[in-house]
Amino acid sequence: MLVAIDGPAGAGKSTVARALASRLGYTYLNSGAMYRCVALLSLEAPHSEPALLARRARIEFGGESSSGTAPVGATGRVLLDGRDVTDAIRAPEVSEAASRVAADPGVREALVAAQRELIARGDWVAEGRDIGTVVAPDAELKIFLTASPEERARRRAAELGADSAAVLAEQTLRDERDSTRAHSPLQTAPDAVVLDTTGLTVDEAVERIVALVRGVVAAGPAE
Repeated sequence: MLVAIDGPAGAGKSTVARALASRLGYTYLNSGAMYRCVALLSLEAPHSEPALLARRARIEFGGESSSGTAPVGATGRVLLDGRDVTDAIRAPEVSEAASRVAADPGVREALVAAQRELIARGDWVAEGRDIGTVVAPDAELKIFLTASPEERARRRAAELGADSAAVLAEQTLRDERDSTRAHSPLQTAPDAVVLDTTGLTVDEAVERIVALVRGVVAAGPAE
């Protein structure tokens, strides 16, 4: 089974998806981290073609390969070509660059192919901004996780130790770019369940999704 979790930055996708995967015993895929890795590479090698960097990058989660058949770990650690970049890819400049490289068709083609290969087997919780619309439109359960702009900015500011007003301004620009890009724009899948996490704890959000998963499992395969 695949639970696809989409939504904008700061909605709690990574935190909720990781906790949900742990609760269900599913494997966790953080697609956004893959774009952040390519963004980091592009900042380190500004004259290189991002799509080429995406095709060559060896991205691993929790020390397990994201390019083969081994499951991706739910530890939250991210390795890029053997080095731990978990903290580096959360830097504001990488976040900004990630939104730009994610609009590159070549980058998306390379990473979407890698993600589809991963989730083709087993039970997964996969999160990103186009999991339910582009990567896995046939996912058994799609969740669009959101929150108020102010709540999202507050969470990101707390995570980064930054000013919430500055984060909100950057977030507004990023939301506009992500929702209007030509390739794989951020949008809600027609059959997605929208979950507003404003005012919800992580545990409360996870419990609501677990109930939805149980409903899907009880209903059995669609005819």
